[in-house]
Amino acid sequence: MVLLIVVVTVIIFIIVDFALRIYFQKRQELKLRREREAALDIGLKLDVSDEARTLKRVEVKEPKARILAVDDEAIVLDSFRKILVVAGYSIDTVEKGSEALGLIRKHDYDFVFTDLKMPEMDGLEVTKAVKHLRPDIDVIVITGYASIETAVETMKYGAMDYVQKPFTEDELIGFFNKCLIRRNDRLTRQMKPTVRLMTPSTRESDSHHELNVPAGVFISPNHTWVSVEMNGTVRVGLDDFARKIVRNIDAVRLPELNRNVRKGDPLFSLKRDSHTIDIASPISGRVSLLNAEHVEHPEWIASKPFELSWMCCIDPSNLPEDLRSLKIGVDSINWYREEIDKYSAMLKGFEKEKRQIESSAAGRDGVAGQKADRTFLDGFANTFLLR
Repeated sequence: MVLLIVVVTVIIFIIVDFALRIYFQKRQELKLRREREAALDIGLKLDVSDEARTLKRVEVKEPKARILAVDDEAIVLDSFRKILVVAGYSIDTVEKGSEALGLIRKHDYDFVFTDLKMPEMDGLEVTKAVKHLRPDIDVIVITGYASIETAVETMKYGAMDYVQKPFTEDELIGFFNKCLIRRNDRLTRQMKPTVRLMTPSTRESDSHHELNVPAGVFISPNHTWVSVEMNGTVRVGLDDFARKIVRNIDAVRLPELNRNVRKGDPLFSLKRDSHTIDIASPISGRVSLLNAEHVEHPEWIASKPFELSWMCCIDPSNLPEDLRSLKIGVDSINWYREEIDKYSAMLKGFEKEKRQIESSAAGRDGVAGQKADRTFLDGFANTFLLR
């Protein structure tokens, strides 16, 4: 009887705790919505015409992003403000492309939304000018159904994507959230990582902008690490450089237990979407132990600490000779810096290729993102992992 009372009490406590969490979350969301609606009301009353004649500005606290929208139809701009401000974005709107160009010279924006068909200066001209003056700003084209081909054409000149009129509130927010994810992902890739030597007294960094290089561990040219254990066994895993760039791993295939492998033979493979990357063995020997956790939870590879991210153990057959081609200590730090420079150069070429993909048939078919992702993984794997 006592046990039953305890169980019921625990269940009631869990239900009440869950209900309170939902209540306070909804309350906070309502508070934010009211604050943003108030900001919208205040912003529309402010006179900022000294910067641009048709400019209307609404700013919110801690915006998800700053947007500049240009459209010659005031009703479209009204929709943008009402929808995006409540969703947590700060937004400036103008009715002329020339006004938009003046504003991007004075202010920092994350996105410019431009209508395709406008008098004086159309969306294609706005796109070209924005990407020339501020290549850091992402351009989204607003288009009607009849102008989709022209909207796709703007991608050749650097536009990120296009949104088709008319749109519902949910459609616009969903579309824009995806654009924000794409922008953040691109910015993360473009940030040059720093190399961080990890010692027993320093904590491992989970930042995508810091590469952890464990002291006393050997690094292979194809970005696997090799740790020699006290009993002579070798642990092998994917290094921080590879796992932070590939990320989002869907599946892992480990070698067969007791299999004999030669240095350079495929040891394990990673799968992301429909893409499979084979990783070569850094040493020769017999596979003596597997980390089966990665098969059941491949997503852990990107988040597990170094000592738990090993893939398998190998009883080496020619360790002294195999270690000659691996790097350790200062040599590995200097090598990683060279790899980072090479990766930065690869990214610049990828951005150009991505724009070509987005303006091609793949862009018109709506699969540009998938094709660009495959192209990036192919390029990264061929340059850094398959050697």
